[in-house]
Amino acid sequence: MQLPIYQADAFTSELFKGNPAAYVPLTEWLEDELMLEIAAENNLAETAFTVPKGSGFELRWFTPGEEVPMCGHATLVTAHLLWTELGFSEAEIHFHTRSGELIVRKEGILLPLDFPAQRSQEIPLNPEYAQALGAQPILALEVPGSDDQLLLEFASAAEVASLEPDMRALLKLPYKGLICTAPGDGYDCDFVSRFFAPAIGIDEDPVTGSAHTRLVPFWADRLDKTRLNAKQISPRGGELDCELSGERVLMRGRAVTYLRGEISL
Repeated sequence: MQLPIYQADAFTSELFKGNPAAYVPLTEWLEDELMLEIAAENNLAETAFTVPKGSGFELRWFTPGEEVPMCGHATLVTAHLLWTELGFSEAEIHFHTRSGELIVRKEGILLPLDFPAQRSQEIPLNPEYAQALGAQPILALEVPGSDDQLLLEFASAAEVASLEPDMRALLKLPYKGLICTAPGDGYDCDFVSRFFAPAIGIDEDPVTGSAHTRLVPFWADRLDKTRLNAKQISPRGGELDCELSGERVLMRGRAVTYLRGEISL
């Protein structure tokens, strides 16, 4: 069996920046275990797979360790490649996913992702957070009923930039990912963030769209504005033009194609 495979960098206009993801377009679903093996072989944070459905696509995402319910940067990569490599001609793409319908549109050179907003609630600060991260957060929040991602606010962007987490300690926390954020002072943006997820095979994700479905509502309320400039200050770095629109989060970004190839199975 021969399958096409592509790779692109998301939330950047330059190669070797932003967040890389692979994309494998399918005509019908493979066995889950095989898609997981392909993702592990790619050894990227995410590999996206699609199957056509009506005028849109079913979309699934796999890390090297498991399938995840939502991924922003791999969705951006998939839409970019459908338009630039695979001849999709409509002005917007509808993806059917475990997290509901996700929409990507063309807006000049930017591709806005249209995702559901995730509103978090404050929870008690656990001393284990500071022990695992090496710095003391000032606020902890989670989406009610979800142990997917923990949102931690720090007093300054400099603290977030200097975090050196103990990945073994992070694995002991009951969350699949930790979002660390602070005001964007000194970074020419509204807020900064980093994202750590060793539980799903990603020590640090370069740019995390799903995290911004939680970050944008949080900072929109805090700063009393709906249009926000965000920077994820990982070593590769990434920039997002975000907007809170009712109960949806728009994340505008670009992608750059890196690889075109073929998988032999």
